[in-house]
Amino acid sequence: MILPEEIVRAEARLRPHLKETPLEHSLYLSRLTGCQVYVKLENVQHTGSFKARGALNKMLMLTPEQRARGVLAASTGNHGAAVAFGADKLGINSLIFVPENASPAKVEAIRRLGTEIRVHGNDSVITEMFAREHAEKNGMTYISPYNDEHVIAGQGTIGVELARQLDPIDAVFVALGGGGMIAGIASYLKVLRKEIKVIGCSPQNSCVMIESVKAGRILEIASLPTLSDGTAGGVEADAITLPLCHELVDDYATVSEDEIREALLSFIETHHLLIEGSAAVAIAAFLKQSEKLHGKNVVIVICGGNIGLATLKSILCA
Repeated sequence: MILPEEIVRAEARLRPHLKETPLEHSLYLSRLTGCQVYVKLENVQHTGSFKARGALNKMLMLTPEQRARGVLAASTGNHGAAVAFGADKLGINSLIFVPENASPAKVEAIRRLGTEIRVHGNDSVITEMFAREHAEKNGMTYISPYNDEHVIAGQGTIGVELARQLDPIDAVFVALGGGGMIAGIASYLKVLRKEIKVIGCSPQNSCVMIESVKAGRILEIASLPTLSDGTAGGVEADAITLPLCHELVDDYATVSEDEIREALLSFIETHHLLIEGSAAVAIAAFLKQSEKLHGKNVVIVICGGNIGLATLKSILCA
């Protein structure tokens, strides 16, 4: 269990380094659904996603000796950029492994932050396993994108901000990959008010955690291509997020690629903000469940805005 006190301490630790992202009322989504809809804009956070919270919280807790030996991460994009950002801010050497199917735009974003990038494996789990082994052999600190209490506590600071920004909160829709963000948010909000509904949202083409929660163990399931590359891929067999999701997440929703595409385009058109596919997953999932939440205060976490121009062009031209 991630204690809310740990998340509060993480929020204080991160406050000098990161933004408190806006929570904005969405007139369009509210009128469309009859709910009071608020969007938490993590796409305007440093590096363009929520991932900076967990990665930097972990790095701020390293000893001087650990910092001197450097940090290492495996990432499909956003987590790698977050680790590179934190390492640069703290003066730590970093190395990022990415899978072969990582978004080229996100890989380039990592590269621009000045870190070394290496490609290994065709799935995020394979890349993560290799990166852990490399870190152990070379005395570096491996920073998991989700399978780490300090990373989860950092992601949970979104919940601390939400509690300051809106009262009451009736439901929160969160994109779900490895489960770090939703585990952190739920660990904080469900203690404040257990009636808050937390909904995990995944693409139908890659919903490993949802199926794993149903099975009670991490499953090895092949993922199909998805616009939600930020949530795609497998989950480590010993992921501490599995029991947290089982305990704290109230419901799950999966969405098709067409639903992701439509949600992404409508949000960009009506809110004039760039978002990535994983953020659109949460919007699309809310739209499927909005009738059950009529009149309620609903938060959608817009988890990132790192979408490549080629991907955006293909969506616009489809």
